[in-house]
Amino acid sequence: MSQTPFPLSPSLWAATAAPPPDTQPLTQSEQADVLVVGGGYAGLSTALHLAEQGVRVVLLEAREIGFGGSGRNGGQVIPGLKYDPDALVSMFGAERGERLVRFAGATADAVFNLIERHAMDVPHVRRGWIQGAHNPAALELAHARAAQWARHGADAQPLDRAEVARLIGADRYLGGWVDRRAGAVQPLSYARGLARAALNAGAVIHTDTPVTGLKRDGGKWTATTPGGASVTADRVVMCTNAYGADLLPGLKTSIIDANTFQVATTPLPERLRAGIFPEGHVTSDTRNLLLYFRLDHQGRLLMGGRGPFREPKGPQDWAHLERVMVKMFPQVAGTPFEYRWCGRVAITRDYLPHLHEPQPGLLVDIGCQGRGVGLQTSMGRAMAQYLVSGDAKALPVPLSPVKPFPLYGLRRLYVNAVVTWYRMTDGGV
Repeated sequence: MSQTPFPLSPSLWAATAAPPPDTQPLTQSEQADVLVVGGGYAGLSTALHLAEQGVRVVLLEAREIGFGGSGRNGGQVIPGLKYDPDALVSMFGAERGERLVRFAGATADAVFNLIERHAMDVPHVRRGWIQGAHNPAALELAHARAAQWARHGADAQPLDRAEVARLIGADRYLGGWVDRRAGAVQPLSYARGLARAALNAGAVIHTDTPVTGLKRDGGKWTATTPGGASVTADRVVMCTNAYGADLLPGLKTSIIDANTFQVATTPLPERLRAGIFPEGHVTSDTRNLLLYFRLDHQGRLLMGGRGPFREPKGPQDWAHLERVMVKMFPQVAGTPFEYRWCGRVAITRDYLPHLHEPQPGLLVDIGCQGRGVGLQTSMGRAMAQYLVSGDAKALPVPLSPVKPFPLYGLRRLYVNAVVTWYRMTDGGV
């Protein structure tokens, strides 16, 4: 995610991650069957699954592996999408909708299976995700959501207020539901684990190598870089999400690149840790401006949510999350906050992941909607299958044209207006 104009400590994940694999900038021009642009979950998963099928793949990352959202998110691995199964079937029809439900329901499996199969050095836990309901209407929706996923074979069930309070350690929700397919990872360690697995499978990865241009000529794509070296490939997969979207004309205006902020305490003493997430769940809630929180692998309490659309100016831009944490968990009052970090996420018009193929041989993946760890891992596998087979049924969502947001130049104004409205309607913690 994005850098800030004032001195800050590294993100929690950068401070506690496993070492990255050895990668170098591109210094000489190369040839590939497929060029992947972006070293986050989607790009790394695509490269891994292509390389495992014998495809010559080169990945170019502008900074370092996981520098963006893949290395700075909350680390929650939650299956599903913004929409519930019944809504997906209604939107896409019975056949495609059911395929999408199966795809979305298996995204957490994809992450934990890869960690195990490649023996990745990634702290992780899989005890389930709780969605807390903040008002009566949200409670009804949460219980209906649990029932829908249970009908599709998920280990999911509704929870009452007392059970949510016991499993979270805070009595702030009317109830909710639990999805036991979910869990958590150290997100930067996971990105680095994917990179190491892709390298071991034969992929070539170059970091500190931004792509400055993409051009198609004679059926081949050429990506240029600042140092003069280039990569020529038959196909290109663009996986930059909220970063690098200006590489393709019109793509940047098809998303809202909102900021998400997080804070983390110092490791909690055992007397506090025993009563907060005692069974290892992760949580987000039903607010429009949702809160997401959990313990990390070293016992820190994390809290994430929306912040200013602009880049942060100082620690005061995280103060609202620190206040919320103490209101929700008064037992941690006085515990120092050790880390503050933030960055951009890509929000699409319909809150679904988007796949575009604006020109022959150019595949674009964008949009995570808060489910990026599992979603983009699985999306990478699906895109690799599509590139190898040519069968569009391998893709979970149909290819679509790039469509700009209306009045994109005013997005900061209307995003701030929407945020203000949501704060009023969501109610306090």
